[in-house]
Amino acid sequence: MNVDNQDKPHVLSYSQLTVVLIILLALTGLTVGVSYIHMGFFNVPVALAIACLKVSFVLLFFMHLKYEGPIIVLSLIGTVTILMIMIGFTFWDVAFR
Repeated sequence: MNVDNQDKPHVLSYSQLTVVLIILLALTGLTVGVSYIHMGFFNVPVALAIACLKVSFVLLFFMHLKYEGPIIVLSLIGTVTILMIMIGFTFWDVAFR
């Protein structure tokens, strides 16, 4: 049984967490700014891309996914893949009505 990840503490410093928080606040500001720009079809994909980037930061740093084992990471990737397929089906359904 390999317990290498459990031996090393992965507590992030306040400076690292502050940088991540500033990035998240900047991305939130970008989301608000982009919402005022008319991009036609690309409004939703741009908003989803920014939201995915924000979720990635939260998962990696605040929920410590960066330090978890491969099984947890694979389960996240599988969940995100299923979610992307479902969102794709929704867009496809709305587009061809």
